[in-house]
Amino acid sequence: MGENLWLIPADDGLDNAQEFLSGSGMGAIVLSKRLKEISDLFQYCIVDAPPQRSQICLTSLGAADHIIIPVEASSKGVNSLIRTLSLVEELQEIDAFSGIVLGILPFRDKWVGNNQVAQSKASISAMRTIAEEIVVLPSILESEQFKKAIDKGVSLSSLGFEQLETPFQQIIERLQKNV
Repeated sequence: MGENLWLIPADDGLDNAQEFLSGSGMGAIVLSKRLKEISDLFQYCIVDAPPQRSQICLTSLGAADHIIIPVEASSKGVNSLIRTLSLVEELQEIDAFSGIVLGILPFRDKWVGNNQVAQSKASISAMRTIAEEIVVLPSILESEQFKKAIDKGVSLSSLGFEQLETPFQQIIERLQKNV
């Protein structure tokens, strides 16, 4: 997918960042400044913020140029989507988020053979209704192949599961169109 892809996982230091950002009162400005300092090293920086109104989440949204909203293909996920879209709207109204919502990304989409499980199907349908004009991207299927690829340090396509890469390819295409 990308020959120069870097994944930098969070660790316990994220708690320290949360405390610093909440104490500064200007979390989004601080994060934006820090990201600009390294912008010549990376084409994209993806921050996976927790789905709650934490300081890390608010800071990430405030600093973002683009967001993708991952949503579990379940009733819990649909309720989370409603809360997230409400938060995004609130932040847009006060000019605390001026970025673009690139899409909604369903994940843990369950299938049995060639048949999508009813709960996943209903949840993704509800996402489309709730999203209105926001694109609902192809879903990330629930599959052990992701773990196998990570454990082996290879791509899904090299394991013969190119179709599982489709959601990620769609994200790359949407990013490239909007940058």
